[in-house]
Amino acid sequence: MGPLSDAGPAQGANVPSGGSVSAGGPKSILLAEPRGFCAGVDRAIDIVERALEKFGRPIYVRHEIVHNTFVVNDLKHKGAIFIEDLDDVPPGATLVFSAHGVSKAVQAEAAARGFHVFDATCPLVTKVHIEVAKLAKEGYEFIMIGHKGHPEVEGTMGQLEHGIHLVEEVADVARIQPSQTERLAVVTQTTLSVDDAAAISAAIKQRFPTIREPKQQDICYATQNRQDAVKMMSRDVDVVIVVGSPTSSNSNRLAELARKLGVASYMVDSPSELKAEWLEDKQRVGLTAGASAPDVLVQEVIDRIKALGAVSVRKMDGIVETVKFPLPKGLKL
Repeated sequence: MGPLSDAGPAQGANVPSGGSVSAGGPKSILLAEPRGFCAGVDRAIDIVERALEKFGRPIYVRHEIVHNTFVVNDLKHKGAIFIEDLDDVPPGATLVFSAHGVSKAVQAEAAARGFHVFDATCPLVTKVHIEVAKLAKEGYEFIMIGHKGHPEVEGTMGQLEHGIHLVEEVADVARIQPSQTERLAVVTQTTLSVDDAAAISAAIKQRFPTIREPKQQDICYATQNRQDAVKMMSRDVDVVIVVGSPTSSNSNRLAELARKLGVASYMVDSPSELKAEWLEDKQRVGLTAGASAPDVLVQEVIDRIKALGAVSVRKMDGIVETVKFPLPKGLKL
């Protein structure tokens, strides 16, 4: 795996866990704070695990509950079956919607088929859905900032049959053609780069000066906090390692951010992907994790970096997150 490109990380080769580097290898690890699981991810995983406890296996989950290979494989082992098409869910089964949210069409189909549904959509994504539904009733069209094909974007755009236009970069802003501009609002995928979203928002505001912006920023607190931590950490390290899966938007954004700040950055889905040569002549290693990456993987990566020469681990000062989201009715203890 090399430095990340916008297309995402390449696969790295396995290296022996007992390998070592030269005297120019890592001496210290700086842990980002905060890092790893956010409240929405905690809640989504908890929903699947409690559904398994209460109703028994299998529990069907539409799309990966969160974008992390370790988490998904662990839930598969416990009895979760991940599907993309509701045709693959048998009648009367228990179905969980992933943390990314689903379209109105998927909700309607699940209800029509009589599934026992639990919605693990992150409440911060649900907030965006509610805002879209409310303003649509008032005659608004929407510009959505996000990545085409991402399930969160598909879910949000799927709240309406028409009148929502996707932009992925600044250049897209000039091409969109809303049917009217008197009632136009902007919404954002919650896991974007804060800086990139701000640049696109500025271009939208320039073209549509009266556009309605969210009362609160759509990009979630956890995404912003982890990006802010990488900004601070990048001043003090020689390389940044991000623990996260290739499908994780917020994890990819962390690695991209470090690179934009002039620091070499790599993303690993497991400690076996960490290459010794990435750390050669890099004495200070910064380590963070995307919001869907469990701490057990972070600890294993720490052990791997120690095996390659690091002798100290220090946690940086940072925000302590205390956000908790309630579980759906029927799953509370």
